[in-house]
Amino acid sequence: MTLRILIVDDYEVVRRGIRTLLEGEPGWVVCGEAGTGPDAVEATARLKPDLVILDLSLPELHGLEVTRRILQRRPETEVLVLTMHASEELIRQVLRAGAHGYLLKSDAGDQLVAAVRSLQRHEPFLTTRVTEVVLEGFLKGVAGDVVGEALTPREREVLQLVAEGRSSKRIAAALGVTVKTIESHRASLMRKLHLRTVADLVRYAVRNGLVEA
Repeated sequence: MTLRILIVDDYEVVRRGIRTLLEGEPGWVVCGEAGTGPDAVEATARLKPDLVILDLSLPELHGLEVTRRILQRRPETEVLVLTMHASEELIRQVLRAGAHGYLLKSDAGDQLVAAVRSLQRHEPFLTTRVTEVVLEGFLKGVAGDVVGEALTPREREVLQLVAEGRSSKRIAAALGVTVKTIESHRASLMRKLHLRTVADLVRYAVRNGLVEA
């Protein structure tokens, strides 16, 4: 059977490289590409791919929320996250959102085809490094380290926009809410993540792949 694949990354050269790795495989067809979060959601609804290969650091809408929206509309679609970020918190959030594959870009040359084959069989795929990161995080939790509460999709969206340098007024306008609501989300972010300053929020966002450094 033909496997229809959608490639999502904001860099054309990366999309081209992924396409080159995949198109030599019998029965695999790259049915489309997208460079932003909203475009990825729209392309999934329009093209109905079997598999979406998805970067997380996307313009306009983070890949984590893209994953949620894709799977809400098409739960039968498999999502393979392909990213340079390997934080334990981010991996947990991605898996919780419903993606079944997590692959680091540094491993793509060797393991991308294997990852796609695994998801084609509806089997999860985590590289050794990703598994180690998750295990390390689990063991730290068992040892009693403080773990931040899970963020809501809206809080994560606000965090991304704050880290991009937008003011509360601009964020409120972009999301269609009041400035007071945004300030409330910012306070909640600080509390949940045990952070004190906007600079701390930016560092957290960079570390977890919400924005590029």
